[in-house]
Amino acid sequence: MALNTYDDLNDIHIDVLREIGNIGSGNAASALASMLARQVSISVPIVRILDYEQVVEELGGPEQMIVGLLLSLEGDVKGMIMFLLHQNFANMTLSALMGADVPEDAEMDEMAYSAIQEVANIMAASFVNAISEMTGLTINITVPSMCVDMLGAILSVPAIHYANISDKIVFIQDEFSSQDLHAPNHVLLIPDVESLGKIMTNLGIEL
Repeated sequence: MALNTYDDLNDIHIDVLREIGNIGSGNAASALASMLARQVSISVPIVRILDYEQVVEELGGPEQMIVGLLLSLEGDVKGMIMFLLHQNFANMTLSALMGADVPEDAEMDEMAYSAIQEVANIMAASFVNAISEMTGLTINITVPSMCVDMLGAILSVPAIHYANISDKIVFIQDEFSSQDLHAPNHVLLIPDVESLGKIMTNLGIEL
């Protein structure tokens, strides 16, 4: 049976996506550790298929302040990937990169924005490269678009722009740990349905 919507994904497909999330997040954590020059461990990711409203509920409601980074997927796989980082994760990253503590309530200047964008770009590339290596598919990513805003506002962008792809999201939830900090990390993966089918087929999974 062909995949027509995200609702056609069965338990086997979800297990495959979970493994993709596991390997992708592990690659992203390794890239982050290299950038920060410190050990970064990662929890086993939880992978679910959710709609946008459920994602908002999972992350603390529409008024939760989040650092959002959106990248488009191009090539054999089309769609988008979004990293949702809590403020403490962004502050930890900036503090490590700049060699000075960044207060939790500090506003990001142009240099801080640029640094976080570069971190997200490298993490996303590592995540996507893992999928590409697993499947043999060519996947390119665009330069990340970043904003710091309330969760409801951030998620309204992909919800509108990618409404023609799906009202569902591959929601990947894990946690990065470094020294005394535990920072939740959330990845929203939204390949179009055709691309999902390519991923499954190239991994030898029956549709």
